[in-house]
Amino acid sequence: MLHSLDIFRKITGKRLEDLYNLMLAKGWTFGSAQTLVLMHRVIRLYHRPTVRMIREYWVKNPPDLAVSIVPNFNRAMREALPKETPFVTLLTDFADFPPHFWIEQQDQFLICGTDRAVEQARSMGHPDEHIFRTSGMILRPKFYDPINIDRAAERKKLGLDPEKPTGLVLFGGQGSSVMFEIAERLSDRQLIFICGRNEGLAAKLKARPSPHFVEGFTSEIPYYMRLADYFIGKPGPGSISEAVAMGLPVIVECNAWTLPQERYNTEWVREKNVGVVLKNFRGIREAADAMIASLDTYRAAVCKIENRAVFEIPEILAGLLKSER
Repeated sequence: MLHSLDIFRKITGKRLEDLYNLMLAKGWTFGSAQTLVLMHRVIRLYHRPTVRMIREYWVKNPPDLAVSIVPNFNRAMREALPKETPFVTLLTDFADFPPHFWIEQQDQFLICGTDRAVEQARSMGHPDEHIFRTSGMILRPKFYDPINIDRAAERKKLGLDPEKPTGLVLFGGQGSSVMFEIAERLSDRQLIFICGRNEGLAAKLKARPSPHFVEGFTSEIPYYMRLADYFIGKPGPGSISEAVAMGLPVIVECNAWTLPQERYNTEWVREKNVGVVLKNFRGIREAADAMIASLDTYRAAVCKIENRAVFEIPEILAGLLKSER
């Protein structure tokens, strides 16, 4: 719907989401907080036509309940709705990154997966009856399906030693150039690399002589996580939550290149003791050694977290519909 208003596409010929994915794949995230400020200015500039466009759609397709799972546009979506229609913002980040990211000062319900997000909602003046706390981030139900496999046999199928500690390296659907650096620094360690749609990266990793298994884009992330002992990746809310749901402690980094909305995620990792947070992946070898040495301790902390958000949220939405009716 917003494609015609994409100023970035008009200037560069590429959609904003495509530029975002390219930025992640290349690691061009330094100064992303300032880039976000610029993006918010563009969104404010196009606020009125955005509201008008969404309103026209909802006049033709009136909803009983509107649920947003995207940041940045929640003000426009609320203004485009009739006042009597309940509007719900489901945060898919561990916390908000104010101003005007997830939580706005307007009439809305908020579904939050952490205590930090709940505190932020309250500080913005939202009453407790409009705030719902879930047990974590929403994940695909596939991550809750039982996976009854023989880990040793499955590792052998991939050419891996069934007895060696195994790490899973995953940097989203577009991969990341830092994965090759990790492969070089952990050349003697057993790792599973999921490169996503980054075919060039997958080819480079496969060309290296190492005890690694390399996969491209796949929808079988739960399967590969089941074969691993720990996770290495970016501190995204989805990747951390998926790893923890599959029983894997995490190794992530936090520095000036980390996306601003993901920096709190590393605080959460430290608070819950579910992994190691590095300043940068140059220290990955020491971090992997520390992880393997204390694997039982980290696993115990991971097992204390039971995220059932995907099953809790439908009940919340059903309750809101019932009360509004």
